[in-house]
Amino acid sequence: MAAQQQPGGPIPQVGMQQAASLQQLSQQQDFDPVHRFKMLIPQLKESLQDVMKVASLNMGHNTTIDNGIKSSDGTVKRFDKSLEEFYALCDQLELCLRLAYECLSQSIDSAKHSPNLVPTATKPDTVQTESLSYSQYLSMIKSQISCAKDIHNALLECSKKIAGKGPAQGIM
Repeated sequence: MAAQQQPGGPIPQVGMQQAASLQQLSQQQDFDPVHRFKMLIPQLKESLQDVMKVASLNMGHNTTIDNGIKSSDGTVKRFDKSLEEFYALCDQLELCLRLAYECLSQSIDSAKHSPNLVPTATKPDTVQTESLSYSQYLSMIKSQISCAKDIHNALLECSKKIAGKGPAQGIM
């Protein structure tokens, strides 16, 4: 009996681990703007087809009414509703693309201003030869903060000089 329970024990545990990993993967993909974009494209195609179909049906319905063949008692799907759905999907796609662009820009800026990685305690196996020690990382951050303060002070000084001149001197 004990031999029968042992083989049965790990199977549900492995199944639970697979389910948990699939759930993490799906959550990760929900936050990935490129993946979300790829998932929205088929919906956009369907929505565009629906818009064209509704437009065609409405055009045909209006034509038969204008020609006096049929009265307006038939119901057709509203064009504005299907068009609104199409535009909503377009807006979602635009947001996904903007978010992906911002992520890429942030990644590029991060690589430019902090090209070396700092090893983390949670992932000690990913330590690279080019990585910074924590003290080196802190000194780099302090120098970046100092540079940002210098820029801020220069901008404040410039704005005070501009404000001090006043509106008496016009732009020529």
